[in-house]
Amino acid sequence: MATAVVFIVWFHRTRRNAEVFDAGVQRMGPGWAVGGWFVPVANFWFPYRVASGIWEASAQTRSDGGWRTVPRTPLNLWWAAWVATLLASRVTGRLWERAGEPAEIVRAAGLVAASDALDVVAAVLAILFVRTVTRMQVERAAHGVLPATEVPDAHR
Repeated sequence: MATAVVFIVWFHRTRRNAEVFDAGVQRMGPGWAVGGWFVPVANFWFPYRVASGIWEASAQTRSDGGWRTVPRTPLNLWWAAWVATLLASRVTGRLWERAGEPAEIVRAAGLVAASDALDVVAAVLAILFVRTVTRMQVERAAHGVLPATEVPDAHR
């Protein structure tokens, strides 16, 4: 529970930072960085939209003042693993509750263990996502907070 609270506080803070870096790419308000996790059904999509805006705004500008695209692989892998863990835990939880015969219990226990392994993978990918976004925001802040839409054109 403590990790979830710390993550949501970090997520909200990075969303606030993203607003400073480039408000134009934010698709969701900063309140959704917290609230999006708690709205049923929307929690499968809203936090990803917030994270996507954070990612885009946090991408570092090049040393010549141009804008670069940062591959979204850490974001997409983390989110896919997160959604997979939500679905897997719901399915395996129901199978475990319904298991009555020894063979069903063994099967359900194996699936619960697989679901737990997926949780570990998702946690590792979340750490990668957090470290990548944090690094991008530190680099972006080091280059200044001028939004990408206002970066001076080198050809003028």
